[in-house]
Amino acid sequence: MTPETIEQTPVIELRHVDKHFGDLHVLKDVSLAVHAGEVVVVVGPSGSGKSTLCRTINRLEPIDGGQILIEGTPLPQEGKALAAMRAEIGMVFQSFNLFAHRTILDNVTMGPVEVLGVPRKEAERDALELLGRVGVREQAAKVPAQLSGGQQQRVAIARALAMHPKVMLFDEPTSALDPEMINEVLEVMVGLAQGGMTMVVVTHEMGFARRVGHRVVFMADGQILEEGTPEAFFTRPQTERARDFIDSIQGH
Repeated sequence: MTPETIEQTPVIELRHVDKHFGDLHVLKDVSLAVHAGEVVVVVGPSGSGKSTLCRTINRLEPIDGGQILIEGTPLPQEGKALAAMRAEIGMVFQSFNLFAHRTILDNVTMGPVEVLGVPRKEAERDALELLGRVGVREQAAKVPAQLSGGQQQRVAIARALAMHPKVMLFDEPTSALDPEMINEVLEVMVGLAQGGMTMVVVTHEMGFARRVGHRVVFMADGQILEEGTPEAFFTRPQTERARDFIDSIQGH
């Protein structure tokens, strides 16, 4: 990706964001810009604020200070404007959050039909195409409990994509999966990245960060301590905290 392909207005911009949980200061003056087509991978030790950062972007967690903008527009506080903006931000969580008693096809079509007003037939056609894209089309008539964890997470990705989001947020999408299922989910994410999807990915999967990340953001103690290309971050970390973190993951 060349600088010319990056539009001037970031898709997501955090400006001096602060967030507390009671006495715990979990985000401290965090600023970050994510441009169209960029894959930003957020890494750091547990408890560093990575997931909270991800959840503030679509206001699942309200912030205490600073500003979050989507394509230059401040994130609305509540109501229809917030719902409309949320529809443009796909999110995939650690847990799959599928509706247990609905079929896979229903899980993927609900958002487009009920939120976007897409006719059901059209939504089902799109859903089947997306389920095929993530490799689970043949599971469409089943309910989530009949699928493996890796399959359920791929359905969750298809469900988010069905809303035609401008950006996809992934909060530790593979951490609840058995090791043999991790790669099947990462491969879907690699495909999205290679297709030009704007992505913010919180993950412990460093191979993924090296392979498709345009930028690695390293967080510790609620702050962004450094950011750079994967190559620069993994081979020439600038801070002692980052060096310690890289040493700890390479020791596994």
